[in-house]
Amino acid sequence: MCSLGFELLKKKADALKMRFQLMLREIQKTKMAMSQEASDAFFSLSQAQYAAGDFRHKVIESVTTAEIRLENRIDNVAGVKLPVFTEVETSRDKAENIGLTGGGGKIQNCREKFRVLLKALVKLASLQTSFVTLDEALKVTNRRVNALDNVTIPRIDKVIDYIVRELDELEREDFVRIKKVQANKIEFAKEEAAKLEALVASGAAVPAAKHVLPSDEDIMAAFEPAADADVVF
Repeated sequence: MCSLGFELLKKKADALKMRFQLMLREIQKTKMAMSQEASDAFFSLSQAQYAAGDFRHKVIESVTTAEIRLENRIDNVAGVKLPVFTEVETSRDKAENIGLTGGGGKIQNCREKFRVLLKALVKLASLQTSFVTLDEALKVTNRRVNALDNVTIPRIDKVIDYIVRELDELEREDFVRIKKVQANKIEFAKEEAAKLEALVASGAAVPAAKHVLPSDEDIMAAFEPAADADVVF
């Protein structure tokens, strides 16, 4: 049973390790892509500001609610719950009038570039949060696997070996005891036969045969009330 639990825990550790490596490669890939996306987004911002001037205060005034919100869901990997962030776009007025006097195309391009960058940021945040959770779960699982493999299972095996040796020793002792009892019975039978032959040879009266061996006598008979002369009732 302990070995079965160890195998299941080992499979869980392998599954977590595989997911850990995949997530690590995905984080590296996302960071490399986000570097270029951030560069493009801020370059488009510079172009928009050059074409339309400083329009940041207009954007701030036009924003009433968040256009993109995050939802948190749980991804179950071998019993480990990993948080995953997904973006949800909400409907709102997009202030299309910004840039009507000039630079509207650049502002729209800047908006799209930063939208792509925001998606990359959400993806990276989700991956890194799941990565930290998975890393902690993997450490705990590896510690349990090592404890079972190096401490618990060897200790149980030693206890089982000790019990088996003790049972074998008891079995050998019982075998020797039985052989000794049989040898004593045979020796007693030979002595009785020799005594009987001696009595027959001497012509003495032969007592009635008693087929009760000393080991077969009732050891409690001496403690019966009828066997005690001092008991008067």
